[in-house]
Formats: sequence, structure tokens, C-alpha cells
Amino acid sequence: MNPLNSGRRIRLSAIRRTGTALLATLGFLAAAPSAHAVPSFARQTGADCAACHVGAYGPQLTPYGIKFKLGAYTETDGKSGKVPLSGMIVGSFTHTQKRQDPAPDHSQPNNNHSLDEASLFLAGRLAEKVGAFIQATYDGIGRSTALDQVDVRAAHTLELGGKETIIGLSLNNNPGVQDPFNTMPVWSFPYTASALGVGLGGTGTMINGGLEQRVAGVSAYAFWNNLIYAELGTYRTLSPTMQSKIGIGRADDPGRLGGGTAYWRLAVFQDLKKQAFNAGVFGFNSSIQPRGESTGNRYNDLGVDASYQFLGTRKHVATVNTSFIRERQTLGQLFDAGEADSRKARLNEFKLNASYHFDQTWGATLGRFLTTGTADATRYDFSATGSPNSSGYIMQADWTPWGKEASWNAPWANLRLGAQYTMYTKFNGAKNDYDGTGRNAKDNNILFLFAWTSF
Repeated sequence: MNPLNSGRRIRLSAIRRTGTALLATLGFLAAAPSAHAVPSFARQTGADCAACHVGAYGPQLTPYGIKFKLGAYTETDGKSGKVPLSGMIVGSFTHTQKRQDPAPDHSQPNNNHSLDEASLFLAGRLAEKVGAFIQATYDGIGRSTALDQVDVRAAHTLELGGKETIIGLSLNNNPGVQDPFNTMPVWSFPYTASALGVGLGGTGTMINGGLEQRVAGVSAYAFWNNLIYAELGTYRTLSPTMQSKIGIGRADDPGRLGGGTAYWRLAVFQDLKKQAFNAGVFGFNSSIQPRGESTGNRYNDLGVDASYQFLGTRKHVATVNTSFIRERQTLGQLFDAGEADSRKARLNEFKLNASYHFDQTWGATLGRFLTTGTADATRYDFSATGSPNSSGYIMQADWTPWGKEASWNAPWANLRLGAQYTMYTKFNGAKNDYDGTGRNAKDNNILFLFAWTSF
């Protein structure tokens, strides 16, 4: 027997056992009466939250935070007795420009105060080269508890071509949640948003939450010479029984993923100390067969993204993040069932945002979003024009008083208070009367006030 292969099998077996135990533990804890800033990481490393996160709060990562994630969340200050547990609570007030009719479940047509979510995290080092970020969440809007984001990873550093190289594996439940640059849809701005609004439109690409928490995947990655990042992975859908067991239910089960499902990522990263940038490409290819159907639908997502950070002395920090995703759709099952007008379609998503933070405390962010796609009166019957096109702007101002060196109760307490305004210039295909009832895009404009704390 090849001892190298034997060692690999032993390590993979240990990772699988660890992941299973962690999921079971969090499932139990969550049943008791979105990468965020997780204080257990700060306690583990001895560094303040501002070392890893732009503005002293997640999920935007600094170069140090990127390397910490690539290293499987295992870096420590060498002190024992650190428990990798954290909690998070988000509360908010939501006001839409025009009341919603009907109102969202468990809410009023307008002016809603809510407990958006309460989460428990198992986040940090589990073994010498194994770490995890696992989140269980109580959804205060849907009034349910479920396993949320999962990223269990193992990493090892070696030399390749005379250059330092990090190689690793990630076991996760959402394509992109494992990405270290946090420009993928799962981590993109807005980092928290109202669950009582209409969102960014009536549809989205498959990589933008289409399979979130309903799949299990494994990917291998490498980060060479602090410069080039590459990753390749695959996913399978969880069975309806397993989806029910982890709390997400069966109602939105996407169906079975085909054997050709693949996630891939290639990026260039440069840490220049006072500034940093990355640029890359990524893709997600999947065929989905609804359960009980003999045919399926295929989705091919191709994206490009880039990010720039001006870090300076950390007194003034500015960032720019952008991404564009094009999805090609082959809708055999939907077309055959009379649920689509055409077998071929496309969907495009563009995001751009810029932020400024002063003294890791005061922040302002301006974002632009744009969704366009093939018109289809049958698929998009919620639109009077049969179009998925939506666009608008998001503005946010926030205050983060804690999370820095010598701040109150560091590194146990973190808090961000914010005001966010989403302004729609087009919604589901039109600026005015987009649904045939006289409701205009601007009627969905949202004022969102939030308090977001982790501990």
C-alpha cells in the first residue's frame, strides 16, 4: 500500500468524522430554547476584529483575514483553553415606501420591528490543520431554526517550485461560501438586508443562492506564492429527508444535481501592505432534475470579479468590489412541462460597491445592482412585461464602536448600528406598473435600520 495514499485516506476520514460531529453538535444547540464577524476567531488569534475585517466587522476581509481563512481558521496565539463558540443577533426596523399587499408572513404591511436572526457559531481551530465555520440560525421572520452556512476545512503549507503554497480541502453547503475573497454572491454587499422587503428582484442565478444549504460539496484549493489562487469542487443535493432534518424543509427542494456539477475558481491576489487587490474568474455548472421528473434543466454560470482595498495606516480605509455573472440556461424540463416559453435563456447579474471607513468605526457604502435576462411571460408571470430585469442602488451608513484594540470588552463584544436605503430604478421588467396592479419600482424602496451584534 502506498503510505502517502493511506495517510490521505486517514486524514480525509478524520475530516469527515469531525464534520459529522460538528454538524450534530450545532444541530442540538440550535434546537435549544450569513461570514460575519465572529469573535471566537479574535479570541483564538489574539488579534482584534479590525485585523481581519474592514471596518472592524465582517464579512469584508483584509489580507490578514484572507490568509486566516485559507489556513483553515487554525492560526492561534499559542494559548490554550479557547472555546470556538460565538453568537450573533440582528434586530431591525423596515419601512417600505408603499405598504406591501399582501404583507409578508408574520409581519405587518409596513413599519416592522423584527428580530431578524439569532445565530450560534462553531468557528475556529478544531485540530492542528483543521478548522470550521459552522452557523445554526433561528430565523425570526420565518420563525424556524436551521443549519445555515457550513465550511469545514483542512489546510497544509508546503513549498512548490520554491514558493510557499497553501493546499486545502473545504467541505461546505453553499457554492462560494468557502471563497477567501468574499466577492462571491454569498458574501457580497449588502452584508445584512431586510428580510421583509422584496429583495433585488424576482429571480437570481444558481450560484447566487439557488442551492444554498440544500447541497453538500467538497473542493480542493491551492494558494501559491501569496499570488495565485485556484479551486475545483463538486456538489450533490441533500435528500429531502436530510433537508428536513437540518431545518430547511422540503418546500424549495431544487431536485437532484447531475454528475457534471462543478465549481471552479481562479484568481490573482496581491497584498502590497498599504493596499491590496484581487481579480478572478469563477464558474458553476449544474444540471438539476426535479424529483419525479424524467428530464432536467441545465445552468452554466460564468463570472468575473475584482476587489481593491486602500488600507494605508488603517485610519482611512477605502474599498471597491465588483462582480458580473452570466448564466446560460437550457430549460428542457420546464419547456416540456409548459412552464417556459423557450428552451434557451440567459440571466446576467452585475454588482458594484465602494466603501469608506474612518478609524475602523464610521463607514459609508454605495452599491449598484443590475439584473437582466431573457423575457419569458410564462416563467416570469409575476411581471407584467414577462421580464426579470431589475436595477437600483443601495446606500448604507454605519457605526461600529467595538471590535478594535482596547475597545470595550474586546474581543468578546462587537456591535454595528446602521441605516440602509435601497432605491429601485426598475423592478421585474419595468419602472412603472411592473406587475399590472399599478405598483411602481420605487414603491419597493426600503429604509432598513439595524443593530447587529456578535459575541
